[in-house]
Amino acid sequence: MEIINSEINPRKLEFKGEGSEFFGVLFLNWILTLVTFGLYYPWARARTFSFLYSNTEMEGSRFAFHGTGKQMFLGFIKAIVLFLLIYGVFIWGSATNSFLLRIVGIIILYAGLALLIPIAIHGGLKYRLAKTSWRNIHFGYRGDKGELVKIFIPGIILSAITFGIYSSWFSIDIRKYLIKNIRFGNIKFSYHGKGGELFWINFKGVVLSILTLGIYLFWYMKNTIVYLIDNIEIEQNEVSYPIKSNIKTLDFIGLQLINFIMVIFTFGLATPWVKIRTINFFFERVEFSAEINLNQIEQTESDYSDATGDDFIDMMDIGII
Repeated sequence: MEIINSEINPRKLEFKGEGSEFFGVLFLNWILTLVTFGLYYPWARARTFSFLYSNTEMEGSRFAFHGTGKQMFLGFIKAIVLFLLIYGVFIWGSATNSFLLRIVGIIILYAGLALLIPIAIHGGLKYRLAKTSWRNIHFGYRGDKGELVKIFIPGIILSAITFGIYSSWFSIDIRKYLIKNIRFGNIKFSYHGKGGELFWINFKGVVLSILTLGIYLFWYMKNTIVYLIDNIEIEQNEVSYPIKSNIKTLDFIGLQLINFIMVIFTFGLATPWVKIRTINFFFERVEFSAEINLNQIEQTESDYSDATGDDFIDMMDIGII
């Protein structure tokens, strides 16, 4: 497969939203969620996604999020019921005088959560991408739930018994599987990172962060982000185009420090502006080849409306990719 590395007028995403607009969205979401005792939360998430997507632009056209509060509410209810069942068995086992039932409750809790994570990632990615479009071309995810579970369960076990050493390889395996199954119409994606390289970034990052009393943490975070971005490729018509980042360490440190100051000194009120500053920071520094023919993109993906996985991801605070 041919790989094109073009730096001529590379394409970038642009974000057109303002912090004041985003503050209005989040403030109204907070009020309505509060007065409805949390029931409005799925609609709040849908409004937030809609704002962020509709203000993201590529080549003069905006993205769109087609998910609805109703879909996310139904997923929210399913997620809560399943969580209650798992924790209910654990609490019931803990409340009994039987040592065996307590052990069974603990096993069901941890096994249930371990299974829920890959299932949530699968369902969440499938829903979120199916509901994302650009010029009416939808994204999609073609992964298999069972295959993801087969990667996840051994990976989490090996990471545990190696005291986290294997987690770098595990992370790369998951990322490779998820990204290779993402589609944007007839465009494919792939990931080419290596576990050993990520392990070295993590090892050096942890050791130097400890030795420098946390100062190296900025370099560690920046190096990790750059590695995760720069190993993604976009494939069109059997030709691959790498995604490139141009993130300078001092710029990244400035972003993080100013964001921290804004949040602390405004008691969190500046959070919408901080999020938009962060989006703009990365959009300005991540680029892909102008040789990708956006006019040849054809719709290939089917719709998917079960938001249960996406709600699980939100509840468990899991990053999809």
